[in-house]
Amino acid sequence: MTVPSSRHSAPPRLERPSAIAFILLIGLAAFFLTGLQGANINPERLIRGVSNLGTFFGEAMPPNFSRWDVIATAMLETFQMAIVGVVFGVILSLPMALLCARNTSPHPVVRVISRNIVATLRTVPDLVWALIFVVAVGLGPLAGILAIIMDTIGFCARFFSERIEEVDPGPGQALAATGASRSGVICGAILPECTPSFVATSLFSVEKAVRSAVVLGLVGAGGIGVELSASMNLFRYDQALTVILAILVVVIGVEQISAWIRKRVI
Repeated sequence: MTVPSSRHSAPPRLERPSAIAFILLIGLAAFFLTGLQGANINPERLIRGVSNLGTFFGEAMPPNFSRWDVIATAMLETFQMAIVGVVFGVILSLPMALLCARNTSPHPVVRVISRNIVATLRTVPDLVWALIFVVAVGLGPLAGILAIIMDTIGFCARFFSERIEEVDPGPGQALAATGASRSGVICGAILPECTPSFVATSLFSVEKAVRSAVVLGLVGAGGIGVELSASMNLFRYDQALTVILAILVVVIGVEQISAWIRKRVI
């Protein structure tokens, strides 16, 4: 019986990084250290921060539910913003995904342009979209809904198109062989197979949009964020804690319902 040599069983030695990789590592380390220095982290500041945090919770307890009706109305407005924005965003994401996918796009040029549009929508943060639409349409939920639509298209169209490209070509080819049109192949073979994945992605978008809608209110796009910003600016920390608890309950509830629906669909 031959005993395997330890030279072969030992893990391979790490290769020496190339000059370019070494320079990149040095640059990344320098960038990290510069950022750490710019954060001005020191024990005195951290201790003061813990003390201030204790002051905040001391003044916030117990929560003030005197304005619960106003907070509930604002929370409902936030949830409505998220739902309306996601519904329109998902509807617009589907044709955009068909244009982005390699197996459904009518032309490579159309595919490249569509992918760049989706990448742009995905790259711009939803908070920036909210600021743009506040300037365009004014303060209120409409700006938040438009921002969520843009963000949802960037999110859903990407994953929709990737799922479409993963579809088994067999059923589509069988339909095409019977004389089905391109749209018939898409509606009869591609979309039915992708529907469970589309539903799951859309539900993730709802969870994402509810959290985003809270932040969008901080810049005047309506919803519970307006109440949270006002409470914090007026140092009414007890009311702010009530708003935070309302947000927590709604976000957890949406996530639980979304997870339940995904289990049923998938």
